Amino acid sequence: MRQTDITKWSGILVYLECYKGKIHKVSLEMIAEAVRLAETSREEVYVLGIGAEMEKVQEELIGYPIKTAYLYEAKDEYTPLLYEEITVSAIRKLLPSIVLIGGTYEGRALAPRLAVAFETGLTADCTTLEIEAEGKLVQTRPAFGGNVMASIVTDVCRPQFATVRPGIMQPMEKKQEYTPHVICEKVEGKPDNVQILETIMSKVEEDITNQDILVVAGRGVKKKEDLDMLRELSELMGGKLASSRALVEKGWMSPKEQIGLSGHTVSPSLMITCGVSGTVQFMAGMKHTKNIIAINTDEQARIFEIAHYPVCGDLYEIVPEMIELLKSRKGDEGSAT
Repeated sequence: MRQTDITKWSGILVYLECYKGKIHKVSLEMIAEAVRLAETSREEVYVLGIGAEMEKVQEELIGYPIKTAYLYEAKDEYTPLLYEEITVSAIRKLLPSIVLIGGTYEGRALAPRLAVAFETGLTADCTTLEIEAEGKLVQTRPAFGGNVMASIVTDVCRPQFATVRPGIMQPMEKKQEYTPHVICEKVEGKPDNVQILETIMSKVEEDITNQDILVVAGRGVKKKEDLDMLRELSELMGGKLASSRALVEKGWMSPKEQIGLSGHTVSPSLMITCGVSGTVQFMAGMKHTKNIIAINTDEQARIFEIAHYPVCGDLYEIVPEMIELLKSRKGDEGSAT
């Protein structure tokens, strides 16, 4: 890495991922996080977006405390070389100390290119961001298989690049008194080493990320057949069955049902974990859950540290009782009607 005069770099820049005039939710979460960090660093917040129908993006930004929005109207959607060139040029003009990027497919493709261009560091999949002395960004993420949390600081290089996956940070409410200054420019696509042959819009299925109630199976489940019991509980409650990484690795559950940094980030109103120990990676993927009922035989299980209702007991005794109670209640409701 090259050293640079870090005193020349100031401000927090958020890369906006846009598609046909719509800002990706992770970019809005990054704006909220940038505003929170700026309260400590006393810096300005900027955003940069590239794509089509940017006039809609401009309207969507009204209400966020952003100083300047740099919007580039492009005919094509994400193309690596063009997006890299535009973003690198904008960063060199603005000289932001911090650049926040969503940890999506697009963000993960772009962020390493930018870090290489500036010969600086990049911390991927951060779970926590904080500002310490001299405006240094403390970037925290799981390491060594999720067994420890590593705090990473970029000492002598700028910008400080960090990516954060969707759902890790909380968005903020708009305030109508804020109207960002907008600088909009049209850009022409150039020959790229990547060619888009076809774009297929797939139907979005109901998955664990948009569920209000989740029952989560963990390593404490002894047999694959026992998942039927937990699935029945989730259906009786009007929710879905999800899983920790352990059961996905066994092949008992699919990756689309996995919660955690290597799976999905969720924030249901109610989660019941059954035999989940609570690794760092798992808890980072559900830390915004409003109510957590944790069932585990190990009273030292880490999941109990964040559970609102810790239950130290055997899921094979507790879950059947819950199922019978729910069935009896549904039966009483049916009789009443």
